[in-house]
Amino acid sequence: MHVRLLRVSLLILPMLFMLLLGTGLSGASASPSADDTAASDAPPVASDNAETGCQLTKPPDDETLSIYGLICDRRESPRVPVPDVTVLVKDASGNEIGRSVSGPDGSFVIDLPGEPISYLGKTYAVSVDKATLPEDTEPEKTDLKIAINTDTDQPVIFPVGAAGPGAEGKLIQAIQLTITGLVFSVLLAMASLGLSMIFGTTGLTNFAHGELITFGALVAFAVDNLDGEIRVGGANVTIIVGVLAAFLVSGLFGWVNDAGLWRPLRRRGSSLVAMMIVSIGLSIFLRNVYQYFAGAQARNYSQYAAIEPWEFGSLTVTSRDVVVFVVGMGVLILTTSLLRYTRLGKATRAVADNPALSSATGINVERVISIVWIGGAALAGMAGALLGVTQGFDYQIGFKLLLLVFAATVLGGLGTIWGAIVGAFVIGLFTELTTLFIPAEFKYVGALLVLIVVLLIRPQGLLGRAERVG
Repeated sequence: MHVRLLRVSLLILPMLFMLLLGTGLSGASASPSADDTAASDAPPVASDNAETGCQLTKPPDDETLSIYGLICDRRESPRVPVPDVTVLVKDASGNEIGRSVSGPDGSFVIDLPGEPISYLGKTYAVSVDKATLPEDTEPEKTDLKIAINTDTDQPVIFPVGAAGPGAEGKLIQAIQLTITGLVFSVLLAMASLGLSMIFGTTGLTNFAHGELITFGALVAFAVDNLDGEIRVGGANVTIIVGVLAAFLVSGLFGWVNDAGLWRPLRRRGSSLVAMMIVSIGLSIFLRNVYQYFAGAQARNYSQYAAIEPWEFGSLTVTSRDVVVFVVGMGVLILTTSLLRYTRLGKATRAVADNPALSSATGINVERVISIVWIGGAALAGMAGALLGVTQGFDYQIGFKLLLLVFAATVLGGLGTIWGAIVGAFVIGLFTELTTLFIPAEFKYVGALLVLIVVLLIRPQGLLGRAERVG
């Protein structure tokens, strides 16, 4: 009787938390303050000026679909904005549906009339009225085509002239993409390590791992949307608290997942194939729950919605990316050290190698698996929160990342600690660097082709061990 009550309570606990999370999210979006309303009526205030050198800034998040952008003269050093230029948006039939004039910072925002969903799947032309351009000033392209496949605001840029004295060559672009790839690789490694740990100890191919990533992003966003700011010594640490909350609450959510669902299935002797199918169903269920409570629109944390970059010649780096990279590397080093040098880590590796023999030597296998679920989910949740800091998120962020997480884990070697990390860095860097030669829309395709080639040559992955089957 007590066991049954425990299982029921474990299933109800995450639902109650999601209800509370949904209340916070819907309350934040449904009841904007007077300051929020005033901000949505004003054009975006960019940090783009002659001193900082033309930076694209996203307009305030509201229910209107907007096309926003920047007209910047790169012939000057530092770059300067081009004001008072008319920008038009036309549909496929050539009918004008909106226009705007660039402000003193070179930025413009064109709000599209009607519901955002009515624009999905359609292509629109964004053009500059050449008659309004200053003399001897003309963008490299005055007509752009944009396909709207999401209900989030669409950015466009009309650069004028070359990139100045430090014109970007392939080498500079490669270095810039490497910096971006390293930040993304660290977060991908955190999520992949969590998946690899769970697979190594349980053999479960968890297709709901992406929803653990999304869960962390949502927890951090819920903290970010609390009334007021969390300050320590005068510093705003709201997002720091949000990321820490995502780590802790995601760990709890992982324990609930195991205790309420996967442990009972293991005790019943359910096959790994059956459990994998259950994970697919859980993934679909959680994704719909997230969408119901958080909505389908893209979200950004308030603290780092716009941040001024550091410029090193033609290279740009933001303090946000540096902090995310350092924190991510610190978490990876700490996790791998715990797995390598502590008694719990040795017990985890023993269970991954041979659960039956580990149990015979006195290791509590179920306890180890529960701890691994807590740690793996906490890593995934923290990765999701930090991804939200660097690029924003929506309710499908984990689902979109899941294929790359699997690719990194399999490429490095399923169930291995270092394999997941190495695979994540290979995939993360490769996807970014390939955009030097192919359109950004196809960068993930190249990474998956590399995965296929490596597995044809070395099926156990880069750091995995070859095993005899049968």
